[in-house]
Amino acid sequence: MTGYVIRRLLWLAPVLFFVALITFVLMHIVPGGPWDTKGRPISPQLERQLDAKYGLDEPVWRQFLTFGWNALRGDLGISFQYQDRPVSEIIREGLKATAVLGIFATIFALVVGVSLGIVSALRQNSIIDYASVFFATFGASTPSFVLGILLIVIFAVQLGWLPVYGWDQQWWLIPNPKQAILPTITLGVLPAAYLARITRSSVLEVLQQDYVRTARAKGLHEWVVLMRHILRNALIPILTVSGPLVANLVTGSFIVETVFGIPGIGKQFVTSIFQRDYGMIMGTTLFYALVVAMANLVVDLLYGVVDPRIRY
Repeated sequence: MTGYVIRRLLWLAPVLFFVALITFVLMHIVPGGPWDTKGRPISPQLERQLDAKYGLDEPVWRQFLTFGWNALRGDLGISFQYQDRPVSEIIREGLKATAVLGIFATIFALVVGVSLGIVSALRQNSIIDYASVFFATFGASTPSFVLGILLIVIFAVQLGWLPVYGWDQQWWLIPNPKQAILPTITLGVLPAAYLARITRSSVLEVLQQDYVRTARAKGLHEWVVLMRHILRNALIPILTVSGPLVANLVTGSFIVETVFGIPGIGKQFVTSIFQRDYGMIMGTTLFYALVVAMANLVVDLLYGVVDPRIRY
């Protein structure tokens, strides 16, 4: 397994290279530049001075090589919109809120989605099953920004139970609990819906296997049959979709962070796109690519833990 992990980690280099290359090219072929978004036009002379200061007057290929060399040394450049602050420092600050929101949404998605899927499969064609299917359909078909606004209107504006906006993080991992409820639900409903559907299908398939009927015929307790024979064999499809879904809770949080005013990486990424902040766009894109790659690697390693027959 050690050799497999090393090979996967080595593959990260070409993956991150092509992600950076494609992002860099697309970022520069779009008309306009970082000085076109400052609210008022600047003189051509000032624009030339700014381009010379930040190296934007050089050919695109040379700019990319410079960025790549600096990135290898841990320098992602500086941010135009944050007054020349290092991009890595800004990402570090925003990572706190994004990580906390992602952890909360992951727990919500796993608990709600897997639980609903199991109960739905065990109580097929019952009211619980119909409710679970409705939740999965509603959650998978409702965009997160629509769901977020809907929750704000109902629970914040109409009922006044929860705050509308903000994220007062009192400690590194503990924000204001009331402020975390709506963003967590908004971000976690979509992956919970997918997990509920996948879990239901996987458990239903396992329930039809001979070894489950044999275990029940031997008189084993239903809880033992569920945990040892059903869930363990049904986890492979669940793990397969869990990796991308969990990664999406971090990479896809920019919509939720924008709706709820959470000062995380996602909100910074959206702002950097509108401001054409090249350093922030490249830094956050590479960070997201790394998160997705590492999440897939963790899922692949968990295959061998869940099913000992899988070898690398």
